[in-house]
Amino acid sequence: MTTPPGSPRQLEPFPEDWERALAVVAHPDDMEYGTSAAVARWTAQGKSVAYCLLTSGEAGIDNLEPEQAGPVRKEEQRAACEAVGVSELEFLGFPDGMLEYGLPLRRAIAAVIRRHRPDVVITGNFRESFGPGVLNMADHIVAGQATLDAARDAGNRWVFRDLLKEGLEPWNGVRLVAAGGSPQATHAVDIGEYFQAGVESLKAHRLYFESFGDKAPDMEEMLEGFARMAGSQLGVPLATSFEVYPLQFL
Repeated sequence: MTTPPGSPRQLEPFPEDWERALAVVAHPDDMEYGTSAAVARWTAQGKSVAYCLLTSGEAGIDNLEPEQAGPVRKEEQRAACEAVGVSELEFLGFPDGMLEYGLPLRRAIAAVIRRHRPDVVITGNFRESFGPGVLNMADHIVAGQATLDAARDAGNRWVFRDLLKEGLEPWNGVRLVAAGGSPQATHAVDIGEYFQAGVESLKAHRLYFESFGDKAPDMEEMLEGFARMAGSQLGVPLATSFEVYPLQFL
């Protein structure tokens, strides 16, 4: 695709000739800032999409102790999944706000990938920012970096050899890793028919957003702004964008 000088960067249509996807993100609500609308499209097509959350989001509500917040946020995430047709959801139990890049995290994600054997792995933006003046947070960066590396680890028999003893054979069938919300997006998905499902999935995080009080954003307005921006670069009214890292030839 050729972009005329001075025009906005154009995005390629996201490939959809696959059957199984696995989303790996840090917290409850990470998938719901636009990416879940794409998930609604894919599940409507009959594709299988499973979610793996590295933490339970227990450090995300200031006026609730983590022991109380974690179970609440898990339930809200289950409701968010139901809104977009996702039935497989698991939490790995790493500490919210304190994710560390390293072998334990890579091993845990590689094990999940080997179990689910997806064609596509989805994660969140792991660049330092979401754009000028909008910093990303440490958990997002760590989660995305570890997921990208684990997608390759999952296919290497000689990395994390103890997984073989658990019956987890290597899986090198991941075609690509897609990071949603990246400021360096390369592809996008038309979510016009599924935008509202995405809104409902974000609204499922009710208590989390209520904890912001008057500072809580208008969720539908916020998502529409994101979707219109990506849509303008795909040539459709509403889209959600991804930075795609091919692991095999597309």
